Amino acid sequence: MMVRSGNPAARHGTLMSTAVLLLLAAGGTARPQSAPPALGLQQQGAQAGPSPSTPAPSAPPAREENPGLINEMGKLFDKLPSILPPIKSPSETMDDLSRLAKPSTMVSGRVICPVSANGAPDCKQAADQLCQGKGYKEGKSLNADSAEKCSAKVLIPGRQRKPDDCRTDTFVTSALCQN
Repeated sequence: MMVRSGNPAARHGTLMSTAVLLLLAAGGTARPQSAPPALGLQQQGAQAGPSPSTPAPSAPPAREENPGLINEMGKLFDKLPSILPPIKSPSETMDDLSRLAKPSTMVSGRVICPVSANGAPDCKQAADQLCQGKGYKEGKSLNADSAEKCSAKVLIPGRQRKPDDCRTDTFVTSALCQN
């Protein structure tokens, strides 16, 4: 049955009815899944069935292991709760965040960073000084500025500039302060 309608809904309906007819024609029954072939090896206990004189056990027989993708995914989902951390309630999460977040304030100013033993500027100490000058306990540098500072000898006309005539100073200009 071929439908040449320009209406996509009509074509879709015809395809759906065709699919239903194919399913009904197939018999509508599912075939049981057969066990994988034993490849010539059989267990001795599997051949001997229960004799009619022995009573049937009350517990259902153990489910056979089916090594397929669905079975492996089921095993993964069984192990999943032990792998993941426990889920916290919203109030516990807010308590954790409030413990982490300390109240802080951004301040601005200009404090020189002292030179450390390795020759690099120590701007943590300068940020602490900037914050302590504003009444806070400690600080972290947010913004820094550098400037070259030279001696007056550089301004003498005709004089050769020497390596120790100028130095670069680094300043903390803004810091995040905390109590």
